[in-house]
Amino acid sequence: MEIQSIDHIELFVEDAEEAASDLRDRFGFVLAGRGGAHTGLHGCESVLLRQGDITLLVTSATSSDHRAAEYVGRHGDGVGVIALRVVDARAAFAEAVGRGAVPVAPPETFGSEGDRVAFASVTGFGDVEHRFVSRARSGGPFAPLIDETGCGDFSGGLFTEVDHFAVCVPAGTLDETVHRYEEIFGLRQIFEERIVVGTQAMDSKVVQSGSGRLTLTVIEPDVTRDPGQIDRFIAAHDGPGVQHIAFLTEDILTAVPKSAERGVRFLTTPQSYYEMLTPRLGPIGVPMEALRELNVLADRDHSGVMLQIFTESRHQRGTLFYELIDRRGARTFGNNNIRALYAAVERQQAGNLTGLD
Repeated sequence: MEIQSIDHIELFVEDAEEAASDLRDRFGFVLAGRGGAHTGLHGCESVLLRQGDITLLVTSATSSDHRAAEYVGRHGDGVGVIALRVVDARAAFAEAVGRGAVPVAPPETFGSEGDRVAFASVTGFGDVEHRFVSRARSGGPFAPLIDETGCGDFSGGLFTEVDHFAVCVPAGTLDETVHRYEEIFGLRQIFEERIVVGTQAMDSKVVQSGSGRLTLTVIEPDVTRDPGQIDRFIAAHDGPGVQHIAFLTEDILTAVPKSAERGVRFLTTPQSYYEMLTPRLGPIGVPMEALRELNVLADRDHSGVMLQIFTESRHQRGTLFYELIDRRGARTFGNNNIRALYAAVERQQAGNLTGLD
């Protein structure tokens, strides 16, 4: 199947209005629509947010039999659906099920001629589903029962699209998960690495669609080593799930301070990291003091430079967080920075455990 792009991400949360307000206030997402009992939605309420080519549907259950209720009860707030734009949702659903995917919702088509949209869902990893979406025209209505009237312009903002998802899976399931995405969804593995940090270790593989618009970095812990943050994520999240969403920005040196002004808190980086940066990478075309001041990480591959930074988790369980990434030619994922990220998350979690803020 041909996956064109990420159509939208649906977050299942305890309180949709509160979670959407937080994403608007801190990350600059714009209200694009609402749905609930007043629009004909049953068992839930949803808030539609947009920024650049990113669409978030923030959903909370109003009935105990809605899927969001079960998800939040088990995992807390998190990513419940990664929706995939395809040419034909019905055909993609049939192909995926034929290759072994478990159906979640059969194909349905909504809307009038010229504005039709089709949805169909199958299982992905853990309790995350993939919703195939095909649209008669780009820029048409998002979905029936979502009222998009009177909403603002979402073409601006700091972020342009979703760069990738980081997915944590239990030990021993990395290869199985990667194979599933290759066989069912037609993704291909583009990278793999084993990362050792002190007495802890993890293995990761990256799978990507042919379009390059869907990328999953799948990570499993090495349970023969001491437990670390990946083990803690899986325990706190109660199974596999999305650890972080990476938002692509064209100017991270502007996006970070503006996000910080809005209340986003970022992980800090030891000063020793920057002392070793120039010897490791050489000139990268960005003032070192600017990176140091903002705690931005840098890496280089054969195609160029990449800048990135990670937020603190505001999740009650310390799980889901976000990444800001600025690609200046680079195509990889800052693997040389994993140790710095790992150490930063360890410091945040240690601070939380000791009551430090």
